[in-house]
Amino acid sequence: MRWLNLSLLILFPIAWFAPLMQAGLLPLFGLEQISVITGLQALWSSDVILALVVTVFALFAPYVKTIGLALVHFGLADRRLLPALAVLGKLAMADIFLIALYITVVKGIGVGRIETQWGLYLFTVCILASIACAIFTKRDDPTQISRQIGKD
Repeated sequence: MRWLNLSLLILFPIAWFAPLMQAGLLPLFGLEQISVITGLQALWSSDVILALVVTVFALFAPYVKTIGLALVHFGLADRRLLPALAVLGKLAMADIFLIALYITVVKGIGVGRIETQWGLYLFTVCILASIACAIFTKRDDPTQISRQIGKD
């Protein structure tokens, strides 16, 4: 679990810049690629409050959770931190919900066109892997973790 969690420190930034979807106003016009970062850039120029919320959900919550979990894995933080990290994981999952809601609304209206891209799947897998790391870390016996640290 430790190495999966550490890999997320690299995979999250890749997912933030990867294309989540291609969107266009009408089927006749070209599609524009949207990533977490380009979406945030557009939000910061139009709605600062929403941009702040999405920034917390998409960037800070998953990354702080991953760092916190790594600190627990390597014995640098107390296991009592795990419930707070679980809350951060749930906040990060809210961002996936917002993206799914956006896609559903636009497709339901039928005015625009949206095609999901590989970055959406990567971002979703990163969030789910982070949640799995937290669940399995919570289940691990603390003495077993300290023995594993000694082996590595």
